[in-house]
Amino acid sequence: MARPFLAVLFVCVAGACIFLALSFEGRASAQFNSPRRSDYTVGVMPTRKSSPSRAKARRILRARKPAKPARAPVSSPWRFRKSQGLQLLELAPFRELPWLIHAFSTRPSGASTLESEKVLNLGFMEWDARENVLANRRKLQSALGAANFHLAALKQIHSDVIHLVSPSVKDPCKGDASATNRAGILLAIQTADCVPILLVDPRKRAVAAIHAGWRGTLARITEKAVGRMQLEFGSNPAHLLAAIGPSIGPCCYEVAADFVTKFTAQFADAQDYFDEARTGDEPNPLQWLNMKPPGHQPPPKNVRLNLRKANRSQLLAAGLRDQNIFASDLCTACRTDLLFSHRREGPLSGRLMSVIGIRS
Repeated sequence: MARPFLAVLFVCVAGACIFLALSFEGRASAQFNSPRRSDYTVGVMPTRKSSPSRAKARRILRARKPAKPARAPVSSPWRFRKSQGLQLLELAPFRELPWLIHAFSTRPSGASTLESEKVLNLGFMEWDARENVLANRRKLQSALGAANFHLAALKQIHSDVIHLVSPSVKDPCKGDASATNRAGILLAIQTADCVPILLVDPRKRAVAAIHAGWRGTLARITEKAVGRMQLEFGSNPAHLLAAIGPSIGPCCYEVAADFVTKFTAQFADAQDYFDEARTGDEPNPLQWLNMKPPGHQPPPKNVRLNLRKANRSQLLAAGLRDQNIFASDLCTACRTDLLFSHRREGPLSGRLMSVIGIRS
């Protein structure tokens, strides 16, 4: 009698164990596979080879459009200046040079219409008409008193290519930085999250404009632009002034953990650019808890990258003095009432323009 009883007991215990294991696996699978709110302030746009329909893009934008934060004044030495209805961000040390023109554009008051709002879109986007963009560019130049300047924009490709611009260069070049010491040329950089940087040599009367996304930053475009000014104009880096304009801040710029590896392979201080110096390759002794086979583990948690700090570090490495580097703390993703952000707004984002030039 004992043996049949033990056999039945064994079967019951085994069945109970199998049931508990399957239930745990279902809960773990639901935990790791169910959609969760991202740590990023907004959802990350999926990568697409072609642009979505305008109607779908508008639905995406409406779903992601944040509440407008309270307007706060910018801190010194930055200041806003109103000109012909436009709100332009300027740097006081640059304004002290009477021969210099510069500005970082903002979102409001243009010829373009985005979600029933009049905006100053300065890039040729699918949702905007070309004539509107050209009208916005003319309005910006007029507000700066540079209506007769040649606007030298680039076909930006997230590279480390730097162009020397002269009056004979009329068509846009492929690259992400430009420099000149010639009057009548307005160097221009377009951004909607990436870091715009304007350089001035007060002694040699030379200027440069830099577009630094994460690829350009990784390729040291900012450091190379300083070197190009040394080569072309005989600039002393210790005499240069640098303005780092509005860009996506470390509060919002979330990237994959493997970016830590990419940057630490290039920069000795790269761990200072991230909120957490995780690469995603750290051993996890509790991986068995999710009941997933090898190769099917959930991806490592993302980290946040401070592109402003990374480019400031490059300026210092190139020889600029710390007191000559000025960085705006305006975050494009946080301030979509004032700026454009591709990370937050997706395909229905416009483009800001950072410009610098030399008066005759």
